[in-house]
Amino acid sequence: MNRAGLPGGVARRPGVLLLSPWKITPMNIARSRLLRHSVLFVLMTAAAASALLADNWPQWRGPRGDSTSQEQNLPLVWNDDRGIAWQVELPGWGNSTPAIWGDAMFVTTQDEDRLLLMRLEKKTGKRLWTQQVGTAVTPREAEKRSVQKFHQLHNNASPSPTTDGQVVIAHFGNGDLAAYDFSGKQLWRHNLQETFGPYSIWWGHANSPVLFGKLVICVCMQDSLADKAEKPADSYVVAYDKQSGQQVWKTLRMTGAEAEQGDSYTTPIVHAESTPPELLVMGGNQLDAYDPASGKQLWYLKGIVGGRTITGPALGPELAYVTEGMRGELLAVKLGGSGELTPRSIAWRYDSNTPDTCCPVVAGNLLFTVSDHGIAMCFDARTGRAYWKQRLAGNYKASPVAADGRVYFLNMSGLCTVVSASDRFDKLATNQLDDQTLASPAISDGRIYLRGEKHLYCIEKR
Repeated sequence: MNRAGLPGGVARRPGVLLLSPWKITPMNIARSRLLRHSVLFVLMTAAAASALLADNWPQWRGPRGDSTSQEQNLPLVWNDDRGIAWQVELPGWGNSTPAIWGDAMFVTTQDEDRLLLMRLEKKTGKRLWTQQVGTAVTPREAEKRSVQKFHQLHNNASPSPTTDGQVVIAHFGNGDLAAYDFSGKQLWRHNLQETFGPYSIWWGHANSPVLFGKLVICVCMQDSLADKAEKPADSYVVAYDKQSGQQVWKTLRMTGAEAEQGDSYTTPIVHAESTPPELLVMGGNQLDAYDPASGKQLWYLKGIVGGRTITGPALGPELAYVTEGMRGELLAVKLGGSGELTPRSIAWRYDSNTPDTCCPVVAGNLLFTVSDHGIAMCFDARTGRAYWKQRLAGNYKASPVAADGRVYFLNMSGLCTVVSASDRFDKLATNQLDDQTLASPAISDGRIYLRGEKHLYCIEKR
């Protein structure tokens, strides 16, 4: 070995590999070529591995719809003066999460009565185009149990956009559903209220669409008004061809839930490892699964009785985790089966400090939750054993995300508490931004994107 730590008299200089002039031999020339090729192979392999870890964030709750990312080397510490690569002011406001594919970032917002879809440059935050999808008011007052009205904390721009690198789908609380290409050209547009009837959900439609193959799938879960209306208001799951906008299937989802118990603000999640894949839907006092290609119901579990449901499901290897509405029990449900499932399908349950709004997240064999009032908990995902419980500062609406061996908990006041994804509570950092934050974080290319009421922030490691 020589001073450079390389065999055969090979010396290292910046950017090149050279043979030491006093040992130029045919053998060393061959060794140098072999080493050069080996280094190139290592660099290409590292680049490929890095590309694999650089997740897109194409929809609500990320690439798998479960609030996890495989990325590493993420930011840990930031504030208004440190770690912000850029911040941009958005017109109007909304609580939707950005959808990211490559260098394209898509954001929806409501600016007065205009419903907007924007494409931003991910690296800089520069706005590339803005399209007005539709127009809508945001009713805050309405006769109880007649038509939807909106809670003061959100508006028509709560559903998050979704993309697969070919199209981007925008959905809004007034029922507008539209597809665009990446240049901003509208491919098609429907309004679900005009097609299937007025929304009767009590606090404003907020379910995000899901892309599956060639289909874009939407859910509507709402008060049926069965006790007061001559014709009940339908709850349903519907799928459209993403390119043409043609309706492919529609399945009614009338669970029998009464009044506000029929309301659900959750987004479906695809269990891709099952055969066939299962589209899990939670709400209306019921968890069920559909074949996303056909809309056929595969199985259902009734009796998850609470109230309106905001917290969406999370997935583990063999279990789905759901919460009864209105801070009811946290249930771990065995995946698979057919027809009506029995209570035996519930592997475990927990009934204290459960979330009302924030979705659970699975990291390895651990399940993490946070209540709206900031009680964070860690469970053994398989058995339900509670490992720790800690009070975090503030109140919470954003769902936590798990990545890089950490869990990021973002409260409503711009404070993000970062803990180890561990069965022992280990607080790593607290990071404060001067903004209101109800939208869940997004992660892409080693950066974290936070949507506030005032600005969209790009957080990078410094």
